[in-house]
Amino acid sequence: MSAGAPRPPATAAQGRGWRAALGRWRAVFVKELIQLRRDRITFATMIMIPIFQLLLFGYAINTDPKHLPTAVLSQDDSAFSRSMVSAMRASDYFRMVALAHSEAEIDSLLLSGRVQFAVQIPAHFGRDLIRGERPALLVIADATDPVATGGAVAALQGLSSGVFSRELVGPAASLAQNRAPFELRVHRRYNPTGETQLNIVPGLMGVILTLTMLIFTALSVTREVERGTMESLLAMPIRPTEIMLGKIAPYALVGGVQMVVILVMGRALFGVPIVGDLGLLVGLTMLFIVAMLSVGYTFSTVATTQLQAMQMSFFFFMPNILLSGFMFPFRGMPTWAQWIGEVIPLTHYLRIVRGIMLKGAGAGDLQSDIAAIAAFTLAAMAVAVVRFRQTLD
Repeated sequence: MSAGAPRPPATAAQGRGWRAALGRWRAVFVKELIQLRRDRITFATMIMIPIFQLLLFGYAINTDPKHLPTAVLSQDDSAFSRSMVSAMRASDYFRMVALAHSEAEIDSLLLSGRVQFAVQIPAHFGRDLIRGERPALLVIADATDPVATGGAVAALQGLSSGVFSRELVGPAASLAQNRAPFELRVHRRYNPTGETQLNIVPGLMGVILTLTMLIFTALSVTREVERGTMESLLAMPIRPTEIMLGKIAPYALVGGVQMVVILVMGRALFGVPIVGDLGLLVGLTMLFIVAMLSVGYTFSTVATTQLQAMQMSFFFFMPNILLSGFMFPFRGMPTWAQWIGEVIPLTHYLRIVRGIMLKGAGAGDLQSDIAAIAAFTLAAMAVAVVRFRQTLD
C-alpha cells in the first residue's frame, strides 16, 4: 500500500478494545460490591445515615416548642387568676406541672431546669384589676435557650388584651375596651438580653469533647491492629485492663486541656460567665470525658479498620448533636425523641454546663443529670472492658 493511500477503518480492533475495557470495569465493579458486602459496618452506615437524618429532621426537629413545663405561684384566688392560668394552658405553649408555694420554690424549680416558665400572680390581683389599678403579673422565663422561650413569650404577650373578656362585663366592661387591664412583666432570667453566645459557647464544650474523645479513642486499638503492634503490646507483662486505662488516660488529659481552652476563650471573647462552682464544673466535665472515652474505646474493639471506627463514631455523634438540645430546643421534640435524648450523655452534660455557668446551679440542683451521666459512664466502661477482653481472646 502506498504511503498516501487511506488506511482501512480499524472498527474490529476498536470493538475489541471497548469490550476489554468494559470487562475490566465490570471486574472492578464486582470486586467493590463483594468488598462492600463483606464490610457490613460501612454498608449499614451508608444505608442508615440518610434514613436516620430524614426521620430526625422530619419528625424530631421543631424550633417552636409547645407545652413547656410551667410553675404557678398564685397568691390570689379570684376568677381572674384562674382565667389567666386557663388561657395560658389553652395557648398550647404552657403546661402547668407544679403549684409553687413560695418564691424560693420557684427559684429552685427554675434552677434545676424542671420548669421553663414560672407565673406569679400577686395578692389582690382580681381586686386591683377591678379598681383599674393595672396590677402586675410576673412571668419568669428560663432564657438560657432563647429559641425555646421566644415563641411562648410572644404568645403570652398576645393573651393580655382579651384574656378577661368573659369576666369584664357590666360596670367593668370599660376596662377591656382600651389597653390590657393588667401589666405583664416578663423576666428573662439567666440571659436577659437573649444573647445566643451564652447558650452556644457552653454547649460547644460538650460537642467538642464528644467529637474529639470519640474519634481519638475509637482509632486507638484499630490503629495498633493495622500497624501490627498490638501483638507486641500484648506480649509485655501488662494486663488488658491496664492497657485500656493507659490508652484512655492521655486523651482524658487532652480533654481537660480542651475544657480549659474553651472556658478561657468563652470568657475572653464572648463574655460567657461562670456563675457557679468551677470545681464542680471541672469534676463533672472529667466524668463526661471518661464516658465518651469509654464509648470510643468500645468502638475501637468492634471495628476492624480505622475507617469503620470513624464511621461508628460519626453515627453515634449525629444523634448526640441533634437530640441533645444543642442545635434545637430539647422540649420542642416529640416524646419519643426526648426519650432517646435522655439516654444520650450529652443531653445531661449540656444541662449541667449551662446550669453551672449561667445559673449558678449546685450539685443538688443537678443530681438527676449527674446520676444519668454516672450510670452511663459505668455501663460504657463495663462494655469497653468486656469488648476489649473478647478482642484479645
